[in-house]
Amino acid sequence: MFKVLRDWVQRYFSDEEAVVLAVLLVLAFTAVLTLGGMLAPVLAGMVLAYLMQGLVVALERLRVPGAAAVGLVFALFMGLLLVFIVVVVPLLWHQLITLFNELPGMLAKWQSLLLLLPERYPHLVSDEQVLQAIEVARGEIGKFGQLALTFSLSSLPLLVNIMIYLVLVPILVFFFLKDRAVIGRWVRGYLPRERALITRVAEEMNRQIANYIRGKVIEIIICGGVTYIAFVTMGLNYAALLALLVGVSVVVPYVGAVVVTVPVLLIALFQWGWSDQFIYLMAVYGIIQTLDGNVLVPLLFSEAVSLHPVAIICAVLLFGGLWGFWGVFFAIPLATLFKAVLDAWPREQQIVAPLL
Repeated sequence: MFKVLRDWVQRYFSDEEAVVLAVLLVLAFTAVLTLGGMLAPVLAGMVLAYLMQGLVVALERLRVPGAAAVGLVFALFMGLLLVFIVVVVPLLWHQLITLFNELPGMLAKWQSLLLLLPERYPHLVSDEQVLQAIEVARGEIGKFGQLALTFSLSSLPLLVNIMIYLVLVPILVFFFLKDRAVIGRWVRGYLPRERALITRVAEEMNRQIANYIRGKVIEIIICGGVTYIAFVTMGLNYAALLALLVGVSVVVPYVGAVVVTVPVLLIALFQWGWSDQFIYLMAVYGIIQTLDGNVLVPLLFSEAVSLHPVAIICAVLLFGGLWGFWGVFFAIPLATLFKAVLDAWPREQQIVAPLL
């Protein structure tokens, strides 16, 4: 047993750079896992600055001075943030409150429709099954109401946290953009001089994660915007709220599109019933999902490292369980980083004796 373990360590950790890289990865993972809550504004600022860094570099290539490029990009960021706070958030909040107020009426209408099923299909559905389904639905609605009450009672600390984010995150974004070269030199100063492996993994990580994050943000905006325009044009209630759900659902591969279809279908069915308008809406929604999966995703992520669907699902479950929404959002780039580390990891070649 000890010989097997010694051979394994000798094969994968005989290189000094490999040991340093392993220690850095363990320290980074431990720091984010233990201090992620306290450092959440810093991490959010780093992510946003990482998103906008490509635009700053593009402006600098057009011979725009560095300070001016940072100022223009930061002004664009603040303008978009102001529009989101002033326009989008009140609209979403109004539709959410309206939906919550109409939930009892929706439940009553669904109850009357469900009670008709045993009469029309007595061989498939019984009265007991319908009543059991209604009780389950009432229980879930009750849990939702209790959650909303708890949220309203604890809204003051949440508002304080939101204000902290609104103040700290823009400041952090500005300094991450302005002093990115200084911060980079400071970090490299603590790395060993011989760091070819670390540099190779870092370049691969930067390319993959940058492509993924920027592509995913563009996908969220396009899917959410197109869905909102389609829903508003067709007159669907809660169009902004549902479009936000559709946009965010692209973060979770495979599962997100299936899960978000349920509220879209239920609200459309409640509003129009089994009418032509309902069929048209679901057809348009299906076209949007199809174009997203077969046209938009290949265009945005053509350079991304291909991962097996099982690996993607495992990464979403693992990192989502550890870090919640941000873990789900970064599941694929983290899995890509893990794959890049495995591909670049130095291995001592084992000498196999020839068979006589």
